[in-house]
Amino acid sequence: MTNKNTDWQGLAKSKLNAINGSIPSKWRLSSIPSIEDQKDVTGTFVQKFLSEREIEITETDAVGIVQKTSTGTWTAEEIATAFCHRASLAHQLTACLHETFFEAAIRDAKTLDKYYEHYKSPVGPLHGLPVSLKDQFHVKGVETTMGYIGWIGTFMGRRGTGKEKVFESEMVKELRALGAVLYCKTSVPHTLMSGETVNNIIGYTTNPKNRHLSCGGSSGGEGALIGLRGSPLGFGTDIGGSIRIPAAFNGLYGLRPSSGRLPYEGMANSMDGQNSVLSVVGPLSHTAGSLILVVKSLLSQQPWLHDPLVHEMPWREDQARQALNPAQNAGLSFGVLKTDGIVTPHPPVQRAMLMAIEILEKLGHKIIEWKPPSHQRGHDVISKVWTYDGGEDLHGALGLAGEPMVPQVAGLYGSGPTGKQSDASEIAATNVAKREYQKDYMEYWNTTVVLTGTGRPVDAFLMPLAPFAAVCPNKYKYLGYSHILNTLDYTSCTVPITLVDKDVDVIDNNFKPVSKLDQSIADDYDPELYDGAHVAIQLVGRRLQEEKVLALADYLGKAIAERQ
Repeated sequence: MTNKNTDWQGLAKSKLNAINGSIPSKWRLSSIPSIEDQKDVTGTFVQKFLSEREIEITETDAVGIVQKTSTGTWTAEEIATAFCHRASLAHQLTACLHETFFEAAIRDAKTLDKYYEHYKSPVGPLHGLPVSLKDQFHVKGVETTMGYIGWIGTFMGRRGTGKEKVFESEMVKELRALGAVLYCKTSVPHTLMSGETVNNIIGYTTNPKNRHLSCGGSSGGEGALIGLRGSPLGFGTDIGGSIRIPAAFNGLYGLRPSSGRLPYEGMANSMDGQNSVLSVVGPLSHTAGSLILVVKSLLSQQPWLHDPLVHEMPWREDQARQALNPAQNAGLSFGVLKTDGIVTPHPPVQRAMLMAIEILEKLGHKIIEWKPPSHQRGHDVISKVWTYDGGEDLHGALGLAGEPMVPQVAGLYGSGPTGKQSDASEIAATNVAKREYQKDYMEYWNTTVVLTGTGRPVDAFLMPLAPFAAVCPNKYKYLGYSHILNTLDYTSCTVPITLVDKDVDVIDNNFKPVSKLDQSIADDYDPELYDGAHVAIQLVGRRLQEEKVLALADYLGKAIAERQ
């Protein structure tokens, strides 16, 4: 293990230099504009450093890319090279990468091209698709630090395991078998327990659309990278919103599947062994179609044969079709939760909700006010789960190098372990409280059958992903809109709706807070500062309804695009 007396700052600096030094010199920017000079580095700004061909490739979604590779129209090598270049630019502008392995990626891409040249067919449904990974995935030849200085040069803080830079996570193997090209791992907040992305190695990862704001967390590097189109699709994890927050903050679709749908086996994690509310792994991308492609592809690998926690549940095309059949006949119904009664959403989020409602109503679908059991109950459950061990695991990992906990995490976990760990009886009581809450919520959902007029309970419900479009550094004060779905284990997908408009999304002078927290979060909203930021909401289905949720997210997203 790393010695606590080691110079953690020196280790961090050395690691940062290695990350930055891995960017090929031909792709390094001569200067980085200040945030004040260039807050938005997406679109035309980043395009200045790319060729027309690279722009064409990197601004094609995952579905379009595999259509090109599966017909031999584009080579895997040129696609990989273009995304390695754009990822390099993204990192220099936002600090979104922990690891790059571009040379290995291009070698893998060349191998795929040789296969296609010989057999005139793709290796699999993801042939030649670059896929980025949150720095929890283990990849051969590459380190996994998860933002911890004490994990540098080790296997999750341990030395001499024989697994260092050799072991691979189960999903990594499956992605390779499907033909994906892996090329980088993205930044996370150390501990993973933050809606912002910051650690003592790379510093703070910013939002490429508005660098005054956070990219989200804990899969924030994925959000920033994909938001800048340095990746067509990537994977994050979610125990309290960590896929959906960065997806929403960066104008992306992000799927939080229910636990047991996709393989988490062999990934690094915080508080491993805590099973009351499991972290899940899921994809982020620019289109819902891209998420459908990759989830369907992964399930074709039968991950339940290699991950004991994955349900034997192949992709169910009939569920996707059934979700859309009523839509074609204007027969869907949606619940709508505009506020959880604890924190009031900012004006842009309120407007995004109203836009989605208006579009669905114009399409002939029924909207029903969602009045579920108190979300405070779900909040209380997951808050206990996150602190079962009194912070022992997180502080232990930080203590390997003697590094300090960043403020974004210290607000919940303090300066050291509390010394108070939940005993078996307390954990059992929390599990019972969770199950009872899930049961009450389930039965409430069932009661909506009398309101829909379709003969079914609501098909899905819409709610904010967060009370804000994004946050300024160290301002993520409330996770209730996202982590409630982790308590319930519901399937959820973010849907980008609009951008903040300072002239429309003005401060509500008639706002009446329900608490000091509500007022504090309202005070953080500045229309001028937030102008141009992405605004998204989330579409929620029941447990294990990934096919249905993705189909409905795709339907809603296309309807929004048509009206813009």
